[in-house]
This record gives sequence, structure tokens and C-alpha cells, in this order.
Amino acid sequence: MPISPNQGSTGGGTLVTITGTNLSGTTAVKFGSKSATSVTNVSPTQVTAVSPSGTGTVGVTVTTPGGTSSPVPFFYVGAPFKSSLGTSSGPLAGGNTITINGTGLSTATSVSFGAVTATPTVVSDTQLTVTVPAGAVAGPVGVTVTTAGGSNNGLSYVYVDVPTVATVAPSSGPTSGGTGVTITGTNLDSTDSVTFDGTPAPFSVVNTTTLSVVTPPGAAGTADVVVTNPAGSATATAAFTYVAPPSI
Repeated sequence: MPISPNQGSTGGGTLVTITGTNLSGTTAVKFGSKSATSVTNVSPTQVTAVSPSGTGTVGVTVTTPGGTSSPVPFFYVGAPFKSSLGTSSGPLAGGNTITINGTGLSTATSVSFGAVTATPTVVSDTQLTVTVPAGAVAGPVGVTVTTAGGSNNGLSYVYVDVPTVATVAPSSGPTSGGTGVTITGTNLDSTDSVTFDGTPAPFSVVNTTTLSVVTPPGAAGTADVVVTNPAGSATATAAFTYVAPPSI
């Protein structure tokens, strides 16, 4: 007598389908010593029932006027616990794969990022991988993992849009570097790096539209300024000019 699914939440509420023979007139379905909260006799070969709360492994039996069936096992699964996200931010377009760490993850069927749901790959009971779906708008969303034991949320993932660069001021300085520069644009609060012709520059985030940067040393001439965040990069071509010192 197969039962599908054969596992569900410790809190109960799992709709299971039981198939077999001579099931007409079913009067009761029990999960261990507890009666199912709802029983529907679909046909002589099929019964549906909603599991009560429980723990561990229990035997499911069906009772008809002809007697009670032999038990088949049903496994109660606790709700999952998420401890961390391997990566907590990424591009608004999605498509990147992240790791979710926790416990009770082996029966995971879905991971929701806000209102959008993705199907995970189960690595182990303590780890999932999932490809992040596209987001609606930049900003944080809740991450919810659903397993046979229920759902759990409490972690956030931040969707990040590609940065833009509007101004670099001042636009020139000595080849020795050390010039304080303000970069303005959009989506700058998640900046990972700033480079001047490929050389990393120290920076600090002022707000979503402003960065404070110190130029690294560079060769005389113009330099491309590139701002990068988890969603991508913005290049301000020839936005800064390195000026060689005078010689006599």
C-alpha cells in the first residue's frame, strides 16, 4: 500500500495519497496512534488524508468495514533552519548561483526570493545550491526555504543594479597619486572596487550616489575609471588625467 508523499511536517497538515485495493468505505486513516485530520475516499483504490502532528517514523493504516491494513511508514520531518547564505547580494538580473547553509535541508523543494520561487539542488542535509531568479527591483528580499518539514525564513538577499558613473571630480592630478576624488553616479552603495586604468584605488562609500576615492599612482595621460559592484561595472572613459611633474 504505497503512500505519497511518505514524509511531512512535524506540525501536520501534509496531504497524502494512499493507494491500494479494497479501500471503499474507508472509515479511518491513522498515523501511528493519531487519526488523520481529514479523510477522503476517492475510489476503491485510493484514499487521501491529511497528516496530524507527530514526530519520528510512524505506521499509516487504513480501516474499512473489512478490517485494518498493515502499516506503511511515514516520516515526520522538522522545519528547516537556515544559518547563512554563501553570497548575500547579486545582480538584479539574477542567474548567479549561491549556497544556503543550515540544517534539515535534505527535503528542500523550493527557495523563494521575495515573491519569486526557484528550485534548489540539495547538496546535503546542511547545504543547498540555488540559481537566483531575477528580481523586480534593487534592494533586499527575504529568503524562504520550503521542505517537507515546513518553511523557514529570516535571511535577506540584496538585489543590486549595475552602477553608473556621472562625474569624476577633480578630473586631474599628479602621477604620484594621492588625489582625493569624488565620484557621483547611481547604485554606488554596493561598490566592490574602483580602478584607474586597472590599478585599484582605495575608496569609501558615502551613499548610493557618491564615492570618495584616492587616486593610485599612474602614468601621465588619461585614465579610464571603472566602478564595479556585484551586478557589473561602469566605465568612465578617460575620466581622469594624470599630470606629470615639471622638470627643469
